Amino acid sequence: MACSPSPISSSFTFANPSSLPRPRNSVCCSLSPRAMAKELYFNHDGSATKKLLAGVDMVAELLGVTLGPKGRNVVLPNKYGPPKIVNDGETVLKEIELEDPLENVGVKLVRQAGAKTNDLAGDGSTTSVVLAHGLIREGTKVIAAGMNPVQIARGIEKTATALVSELSSMSREVEDHELADVAAVSAGNDYAVGNMISEALHKVGKRGVVTIETGKSTENSLEIVEGMQFDRGYLSPYFVNNRRKMTVELHNCKLLLVDKKITNPKELINILNNSAKEKYPIVIVAEDIEQEALAPVIKNKLRGALKVAAIKAPAFGERKTHCLEDIAILTGGTVIREDMGFTLEKATKDVLGSATKVVITKNSTLIVTDGSTRSLVEKRVHQLKKLVENTVDKFPKKILNERIARLSGCIAIIQVGAQTQVELKDKQLRIEDALNATKAAIDEGVVVGGGCSLLRLSKKVDAIKLLLDNEEQKIGAEIFRRALSYPARLIAKNAGVNGNVVINKVLLEDNMNFGYNAAKDCYEDLMKARIMDPTKMCIRDSPMTGLSRVTSSANLRQNTKEVELNLQVGARSECVLNEGRNLNPRSHLGFHSSDQDDAVVSGPVKLGPGAKHILKPSQNLDNSTPIHSAISIAATSDCGRDLELQGKLTKMYIF
Repeated sequence: MACSPSPISSSFTFANPSSLPRPRNSVCCSLSPRAMAKELYFNHDGSATKKLLAGVDMVAELLGVTLGPKGRNVVLPNKYGPPKIVNDGETVLKEIELEDPLENVGVKLVRQAGAKTNDLAGDGSTTSVVLAHGLIREGTKVIAAGMNPVQIARGIEKTATALVSELSSMSREVEDHELADVAAVSAGNDYAVGNMISEALHKVGKRGVVTIETGKSTENSLEIVEGMQFDRGYLSPYFVNNRRKMTVELHNCKLLLVDKKITNPKELINILNNSAKEKYPIVIVAEDIEQEALAPVIKNKLRGALKVAAIKAPAFGERKTHCLEDIAILTGGTVIREDMGFTLEKATKDVLGSATKVVITKNSTLIVTDGSTRSLVEKRVHQLKKLVENTVDKFPKKILNERIARLSGCIAIIQVGAQTQVELKDKQLRIEDALNATKAAIDEGVVVGGGCSLLRLSKKVDAIKLLLDNEEQKIGAEIFRRALSYPARLIAKNAGVNGNVVINKVLLEDNMNFGYNAAKDCYEDLMKARIMDPTKMCIRDSPMTGLSRVTSSANLRQNTKEVELNLQVGARSECVLNEGRNLNPRSHLGFHSSDQDDAVVSGPVKLGPGAKHILKPSQNLDNSTPIHSAISIAATSDCGRDLELQGKLTKMYIF
């Protein structure tokens, strides 16, 4: 009698992962590129620069209202649900999209500063954007006056490097009793949140794991559970089911532990069929999984037949085997090892471990259990401690202690409660910021808050100027000095106070901890008032973003015929560069066509001695030479008039 194919085995007929659709945020794309025309903007009258700067100003103004203890909220519309009322700069940044394409480029330029700081420190994106805006705004003024942009940029870069070192010397380690203060300041002076985060870190340790979940009541609560975390992320972004956080989150799931490389998809058929039939999520932890075996798993996940994720086992060699055994004891599973007589093809549900929750990011995995295996875990920890006592060498002893810490560690879960979805979203973002700020303070220490540390750094600029090479580099240092006052001025403005008055009064005091307390509208010792910021969030990334923007603005102002491409797809360009137009210093010329004869050079392109390269076998392109499918030409020059288009370019697509 014929049998119907199983939901999993029937899908194992394909094995080419490149045929899968890429997720939207994926960096790589296996699809054939489509050549599309883009609009060209010439900066003859400086209008392009003005529009870019308008976009930067708009972002800084919108995010600026959220800065400080008296910052306002921002309401974000939502097509598919209630609006968001947020005070988080990173969330606002992601939502800004302007209608004018050039202004939108300005938005994306400063977005880099906030995103980079948020990635590294988890908070501080608003301060970074405000500081980058200060650098761009002040830098544009001096560039407009005709100053050398290259030397000014070097002055900014050297000043930034020196000030980062100065900030590190101003920093100090955070004390245990100050963790609540750091968290509260980041959460908008909410000491209930600060105390909860401090309590969580006290119970699991400063380096312990704290996660945030949606609660089932209207009040916040803290829960301590058994669990383990290690540095291994998902094998493919297709497994992600939480797009906002780019994480995999599976509840009440099983774990398949395999101490070998999985190469054949048929090895997984039995266990995955059972997962699909009984509808339980499953996490595959193996030494590695080859693409041929991984592709069918991804396909069934995308079809909705499976709730599944796959990760590499932590460590290598013998350490990897020990880590898998530790995970098996924690989850109540069995490691599949061929040298012990276990084969993956014959594996059943009985060998699977269990977890109440598994959270997988790009770089780490968190396993939370219900504590049912506590006695086995304690027995294992006792065995490892005996091994430590009998081990002489430092490195093996260190590895054993790491295993003990992983097995005996607890995980704190902060459950966020609220009466409405809007309130819940706002509270979650505030608690996330507070937790990230606290972890950043633990990593690199704290400095005086309220923007006062940046103000104090501005007094160090005079000494840095003495080390610079020329007057234009010193102007770059002066630009940085002015930009450092922007955050403090904005905090004061949001509190209804004149920012210039606050800045002058703070700088007149020699006490490094003296500053303006915007929450109480008074001047005092901010360290004693428990107002402090993590050092990690201050000036690490915004100077570099501002620097690159100032330099590009300078080039646009200096080279009035230079072309600026925006990211907006436009109509086909019939004539891009007229005959005889020169490509100015540091300009770039590149064309690409996906269809033969779509791009035709109706005149030779000449390369001078300063031209660096051209991606074409011939040195000159003859009249009416077609640019064939998937062939590009590109050239760069450091000298004016080194590249000259003597004819015109027609039917061109630029991508």
